[in-house]
Amino acid sequence: MPASPEAEITVAAIQFEPVIGALERNIDAGVALLEQAADAGAQLAVLPELADSGYVFETRAEAFSLAASPASSPALAAWGAVAQRRGMHLVTGFAERDGPSLYNSAAVIGPDGLIGVYRKTHLWGEEALFFERGDLGFPVFRTPLGRIAALICYDGWFPEAWRLCAVQGADIVCVPTNWVPMPSQPDGQLAMSNILCMAAAHSNSMFVAAACRTGVERGQPFIGQSLIVNNEGWILAGPAAETGDAVLTARVNLAEARRGRSLNQFNQLLRDRREDLYDATLGAAATPGWR
Repeated sequence: MPASPEAEITVAAIQFEPVIGALERNIDAGVALLEQAADAGAQLAVLPELADSGYVFETRAEAFSLAASPASSPALAAWGAVAQRRGMHLVTGFAERDGPSLYNSAAVIGPDGLIGVYRKTHLWGEEALFFERGDLGFPVFRTPLGRIAALICYDGWFPEAWRLCAVQGADIVCVPTNWVPMPSQPDGQLAMSNILCMAAAHSNSMFVAAACRTGVERGQPFIGQSLIVNNEGWILAGPAAETGDAVLTARVNLAEARRGRSLNQFNQLLRDRREDLYDATLGAAATPGWR
């Protein structure tokens, strides 16, 4: 029987260039692009990593001054107001302050406000000078649209992270990211980051929406190339250009993530795991109530 459209939504991956320290400018840019995504019919939108603050901090004091708790973040308030007004969900990177600790985090926001937070688990480069490693595991958030998980940038290099989202039932993984050039990247081939998103989508039967920033910040270039991938690992939208703003959209049926885990009459991606040889959650603590 043909698949029914029981969980069809439009997803948007939003690419732009945050400016370090320019909170008001970054907020306004995010609002404008979220409005553009909503005009294109998006019900779920993804913004880049640290979209509020910028990325390349010089001192901890600078990072601390640009961070905020979810409840006090002006960026989350402004972008959440768009979600409320336009009846959409969004996932965005932001600099999170929790007492004396800083986290590179992603907020999941719906029309009724904050749903939850994911904290980046695998820190890249000098992020370790400013941020703590994430301590919330890999939560999967139940929403009216479907089950949404988040990873951030370098997390995507760890198959365990994707798999822990999958075994907890994620239909789509939203990836706020600030991908940087890989020194050995051959010309004319997909970026390794794109390939990893495609492979993870295929091997876990999950949709992936990755939103990357662009530009050069304090000497660090970023590669853009945001994309949306279906649960079989094929690109639905993108990769976007390496420069410039972009709002990529794709129509997806999130129910296919669960249906598609059966590859044929013999094989099912999660059922075929050898849990007699390795733990179902790879030794990690799953989100309470995940089954």
